Amino acid sequence: MIRSSYDVVVVGGGHNGLVAAAYLARAGRSVLVLERLAQVGGAAVSQQVFEGIDVRLSAYSYLVSLLPDRIVDDLGLEVRLSDRAVASYTATLRDGRPAGLLVERDEGPATATSFRQLTGSDAEFAGWQRFYARLATLAEDLAPTLTERLLSPAQLAARLREPQLWHDLRERPLADVVADHLNDDVVRGVALTDGLIGTFADVHAADGLAGRCFLYHLVGNGTGRWRVPVGGMGAVSGAMAAAARRGGAELVTRATVTALEPRADGVTVHWTDDDGRSAAVDAGHVVGGVAPTVLAGLTGADPGPRPSGSQLKVNMVLARLPRLRSGADPAVALAGTVHVDEAAGQLDAAYAQAAAGQLPDVIPFEVYCHSLTDPSILGPVERAGGAHTLTLFGLHTPAELFRGDPVGVRREAVRRVVAQLDAHLEEPLLDCLARDASGDPCLQAASPLDVEASLAMPGGHIFHGDLAWPVAADDEQVGTWGVATDHPRIVAASSGGTVRGGAVSGLGGFAAAQHLLGG
Repeated sequence: MIRSSYDVVVVGGGHNGLVAAAYLARAGRSVLVLERLAQVGGAAVSQQVFEGIDVRLSAYSYLVSLLPDRIVDDLGLEVRLSDRAVASYTATLRDGRPAGLLVERDEGPATATSFRQLTGSDAEFAGWQRFYARLATLAEDLAPTLTERLLSPAQLAARLREPQLWHDLRERPLADVVADHLNDDVVRGVALTDGLIGTFADVHAADGLAGRCFLYHLVGNGTGRWRVPVGGMGAVSGAMAAAARRGGAELVTRATVTALEPRADGVTVHWTDDDGRSAAVDAGHVVGGVAPTVLAGLTGADPGPRPSGSQLKVNMVLARLPRLRSGADPAVALAGTVHVDEAAGQLDAAYAQAAAGQLPDVIPFEVYCHSLTDPSILGPVERAGGAHTLTLFGLHTPAELFRGDPVGVRREAVRRVVAQLDAHLEEPLLDCLARDASGDPCLQAASPLDVEASLAMPGGHIFHGDLAWPVAADDEQVGTWGVATDHPRIVAASSGGTVRGGAVSGLGGFAAAQHLLGG
């Protein structure tokens, strides 16, 4: 039975909202979570996408890096994250012949040999090792600060053993920082993609967009490793929801918040249930687990510029793993992130076309197979039959490209990436796809507009807007948690609403809870 008032009402039951609810409820606060969809988890969910196919796909987000061990330990989250044996494999052509670049999770002789065969010398691998050793040092020093109050730039720099690299990432174009260490066009592209996942940015610009995205992809838990959530991403948000309930929080789904009325002593939250019936509840504070533009709209404020996502997401179930023209074992190559048409020059060409309002002729993308590391997401029949999952993430496909003809442009984008992948396969990808109960290929594509429609995520932007540097922006932010809004009784918890957000990290929810608890 929903009460008339709570200490805290959390708007949005995504992973950040759930983390905030869990911390606050465990601290003795009365907490109500209101979630618009039929299940909590937001973008961190698992779904059986294809009828008749018993496979639980991580429908939107699919890997975990930034979730701090501290949050897992504090909340007693029953989450298992598995390392992939392979970090990445880049399918490419050299002198007209199929080739590939293998990067092991723990780089050893096979990685060194792969670099030598691709580039013709050991110099590129030496530059790679130097660059990523510097990044590892930066990650080790920076990661612990993500669960502390915000430091000033000078305070943070004083704690770093690689202050010059931190400075370069903030002040110089990402392409220049990468070029300081790497020469080969393909190898540079592998590095640069971490600055473009979910971000439409020019890697040659000094605006910091690509640099911020790159930093967040390399700093997670002090290692930067992207790990596979056992049971799928829904297992992660499920553990967070369980922690919130154990603490005493109430989670209500199919509850659409329609307005927030802040007062000096609290906030009235208006919402409707699935039948359209209106209700209201009073809160001492509201935690906004929704995008900043959505939160602003609920208070009647100007939401500002609409964010624009920039990714093509394709979920697939394979009847069998496809063979690679390079001769690489698909069970090895597909276990990590497979880069396709992501050389530095190809990234530049695709950005230029997208910025001019055209779908890139060659869409840079990457694929990976969750089930090679975690077969638990497969049903017994699918596992016995050799089925696997395949997730594709395309870059430089901003939302604006799809607005005139959403279905047609999405269909053409899928046609292009399938053809590009086929160029590296011994057999057509479509021949390897499983078939659903209707006999249709198990392939589901989503543009930023589809993500927006499904998750109420403005513009389909997976970070809710541009990422921020994980440091105080001015003197007023120093020593805070970076979650303040225009209303003292409303605090932000979402990726774009907090200073340190992005990916499935729980950092926004953690910061919101610490702010309210005086941590």
